[in-house]
Amino acid sequence: MSQPLSVDCPTCGAPVEWSAKSPNRPFCSDRCKLIDLGAWAAEEHKIPVAPEAEDDLYSGDLEPRH
Repeated sequence: MSQPLSVDCPTCGAPVEWSAKSPNRPFCSDRCKLIDLGAWAAEEHKIPVAPEAEDDLYSGDLEPRH
């Protein structure tokens, strides 16, 4: 029988078994999951985008912000 897959918690680095026994996976706990959510809400985590691609996201019909 193979060993269960283990991953590191993205918040604290603790090992987490990737199975139904770990309902917060990939996080080790609800606390670590909420810390990560708070970081996204505070914009501490961002998905990288090329600077020129940002212009494509906005309508040319709107006045630019100053």
